[in-house]
Amino acid sequence: MTDQAAKAAHFLELHHRDTPLLLPNPWDPGSARLFASIGFEALATTSSGHSAALGRLDGGVTREEALGHAGILVAATPLPVSADLENGFADEPAGVAETVRLAIEQGLAGCSVEDFSGRDNQPIYDAGLAADRVAAAAETAHAGPVHLVLTARAENHLHNHPDLGDTITRLQTFQEKGADVLYAPGLTEMDDIRAVVESVDLPVNVLALPGAPRVSELAEVGVKRISVGGLFSLVALGAVAEAAGEFLNEGTYRFWKTAAAGAAARDAAFS
Repeated sequence: MTDQAAKAAHFLELHHRDTPLLLPNPWDPGSARLFASIGFEALATTSSGHSAALGRLDGGVTREEALGHAGILVAATPLPVSADLENGFADEPAGVAETVRLAIEQGLAGCSVEDFSGRDNQPIYDAGLAADRVAAAAETAHAGPVHLVLTARAENHLHNHPDLGDTITRLQTFQEKGADVLYAPGLTEMDDIRAVVESVDLPVNVLALPGAPRVSELAEVGVKRISVGGLFSLVALGAVAEAAGEFLNEGTYRFWKTAAAGAAARDAAFS
């Protein structure tokens, strides 16, 4: 078994324990190494965090940029890495499959593909096309010696379509089409999350959002993975903006307290 295949197999195993996998989302090699030093067991890229690091809004990177970035994060630590591949950077199933094929070449252990089209007039793909896209992604992800862990995402609740019934139906179809993990970002109500978990047989990921249940509560209803998306990158930007504002507007240096904590974390992670 190759190192990549072993990482992918281990990544899948991490989704089948009694406690949820807590999955942080680094946006550069430094944050990846920091999360590894703290004790996280796997990592996932973040499209919004990567875009922000380039001075762009979410959705502002190309397929080539996203894949290259994923490869850099794979090389940063020994941990399994899953890539946020957005909508696969393609509408048609063949294009999604090609993106997954290229992702495998970057040494990844997993990837995610969503049903958000990026179009204002029809932000969510038709259910049939969404299913075909997951099927194509799964076929490619599982065809070779590396069983790339495929997370299929139903994006209704992030794009003004909070139809839980449709979301569950989509996730059930994605399960039938070969996904390994299911994800409906935007859910925060426990009853909704429980309904999703009980409606499928695969591990379910929940996004850590304001108002979402605590990790221990999500564990009790069977959630197997909890991720933060771009939130940690926003924490970093928020801390820098606050410190810069203090320096510029007040002429004081209270930010040194946060900087000292950052220096300690840096020294522990990079030494």
